[in-house]
Amino acid sequence: MFDPLYTAEEMRAAEAGHDVEALMDRAGKAVADRVLADHPGAVTVVCGGGNNGGDGRVAARYLAEAGRDVTVVDAKADETDLGQPDVVVDALFGTGFTGEPREDAARLIEAMNRSGAEIVAVDLPSGVNASTGEVAGAAIDAACSVSFHGPKVGHFVTPGGLHTAGSVLVVGGSEGMTGAAALSACAAFRADAGYVAVASPRESIPVLETLVLEAVKRPLDDVFEAAGRAGALAIGPGLGRGDEAKGLVRQLLEETDLPAVVDADALFGLEPFSRKAPTVLTPHAGELARLLGVESGWVDAHRLQALDRAVERFGCAVLLKGFGTVVGAPGEGVLVCDGEPALATAGTGDVLTGIVGAFLAKGMDARLAAAAAATAHTLAARTFGRPGLVASDVVEALPQVLSGAV
Repeated sequence: MFDPLYTAEEMRAAEAGHDVEALMDRAGKAVADRVLADHPGAVTVVCGGGNNGGDGRVAARYLAEAGRDVTVVDAKADETDLGQPDVVVDALFGTGFTGEPREDAARLIEAMNRSGAEIVAVDLPSGVNASTGEVAGAAIDAACSVSFHGPKVGHFVTPGGLHTAGSVLVVGGSEGMTGAAALSACAAFRADAGYVAVASPRESIPVLETLVLEAVKRPLDDVFEAAGRAGALAIGPGLGRGDEAKGLVRQLLEETDLPAVVDADALFGLEPFSRKAPTVLTPHAGELARLLGVESGWVDAHRLQALDRAVERFGCAVLLKGFGTVVGAPGEGVLVCDGEPALATAGTGDVLTGIVGAFLAKGMDARLAAAAAATAHTLAARTFGRPGLVASDVVEALPQVLSGAV
């Protein structure tokens, strides 16, 4: 079944005849509950003059009652000093916003984006047209949106869909293999994830602290707690292949409802699993051969047949890497993505995993997230334009590719 996406006009019709104050109380409490659950520390709530601003003020009240340090910034006061919050609640514009923000509002949006704090958008990021996804001027880059009644067109249609950044949890990085997890985490950030955490063995955390500064590091023992604030999982880069690792992969797949990309060590010994959340497997020919119990040469010679077998066996989206990457999913046609020989180098698969994770965290369909990630991966590699490409070069090129500059 397809879920509906609402326009501003449809939301006005849905809300007509209801008690505005009651709706506002429910909306504000939902925002406060999300902040309390997922975003610790001091909060600044930026409130516009309409109902969206009213939702923000209700959220601020509930947050203060819960003991949070809360500052309310009123957009009418033309104030851009947000203080030093850990999280910002964007309650500036609502679903009725169209066009380009006025100069004073644009300054406030830019101040929120520059604050360094995670941003929780009330309903959808300010500056995004709810009905079309169009962004005519400044717009909030949100870690998440707390949406009311249902998702809006602007949450998913680009460029608006790119302003709800999402959060990714990378699970991997065993001792001696921390680079794989670090590459995935950096790629997720560069693919516009707003929040990235890495769950790894405790002995790996000091190394990861030096490799990827922006990511939160969590011991593998706390992986399910860390998953509680994630929008998507990237499982496998440098995880290891022991029985404990294989058991953890199965637990994460069967006991969480988060979208997930499964790669590298997490594919080793993987058996069919039961889950409803969007899931992408990203094997190369050798990994897929092990999963299907065939020779890798057979996979190379029968790529589409091998892909079909994998989709049928695991019941999820599968991206078969190689020159001419192919992506399949249950009941869907195959997508073929251009290849790039320069990507046949260590670590580039970990980069792809991070990109897929970031796209899944934005709410993208699993098959489309995989295909879009493979395309971005290839285009980023091509920007290098000379011999000697390494995985981190691909990571650095992603913003240029995703902004449409190439």
